[in-house]
Amino acid sequence: MNDRDRKQQFRRSGGKPAGKGRGPGGRPAWRDREASPDGPVILYGWHTVAAALANPQRQIRKLLLTENAARRLADDKIDTKVTPEIVRPSVIDARLGPDAVHQGLLAEADALPSPDIETLSQEGIVLVLDQITDPHNVGAILRSAAAFAVKAIVTTARHSPEATGVLAKSASGALELVPLVTVQNLARALNELNDQGFMTVGLDSEGSEDLGAMTLRQPLALVLGAEGKGLRHLTRDTCSAVARLDMPGEIKSLNVSNAAVLALYIGATKLGLMG
Repeated sequence: MNDRDRKQQFRRSGGKPAGKGRGPGGRPAWRDREASPDGPVILYGWHTVAAALANPQRQIRKLLLTENAARRLADDKIDTKVTPEIVRPSVIDARLGPDAVHQGLLAEADALPSPDIETLSQEGIVLVLDQITDPHNVGAILRSAAAFAVKAIVTTARHSPEATGVLAKSASGALELVPLVTVQNLARALNELNDQGFMTVGLDSEGSEDLGAMTLRQPLALVLGAEGKGLRHLTRDTCSAVARLDMPGEIKSLNVSNAAVLALYIGATKLGLMG
């Protein structure tokens, strides 16, 4: 699509907020204040929306752009997939709230398909999240996972934030790069990973071994628990090992997203994946 054709596709909206619509079947419903359980995935912000537009698997249903954002997409030759509505920034503010940094872009999209756990790669690292509910933390973990070429993130259908809104913005485009595997029962999923030959290592400050001193092998699944609660007992018991992250300072525990990136660095280094 050339710039002339792109400009012809942009149409000006009368400032009417985007409709609610219904999302696809696909994944189990995730809940978040930006979207109803049956509604579309809401994506906003430059990196988040640009990555979604570049992802052939992402079906865009509606696209709201400010004039500046439309011009920037055209300059960068990014295909909008659908005819955008050109709106004032206040229209997007009204959809998301005044604190959302949307940079003039908001998309309504279908959820991405959730792969089956049996299809996971037998190489590299997988992350498993045990009821981590903060969308900022999950988004940051997704971003780190993309940086370390994590093969997938396994999470539960319940007690997890929806892959939309704040989570997607925090992930800064990583939602399009790292598959999310949604399961109903985490212990059963961990047993399946064990049966597939994964080394499943739970991370806990009371772990019996230091992750940095352990012998790790591929495929590796690193299991992270929620802040405060940590790993649930059944999750700990299902992991093939439980390890801690030893640090020299007075504070011995990290925010879960920081713990994730440190564990990924240790794991990727030990497995020879950093080169």
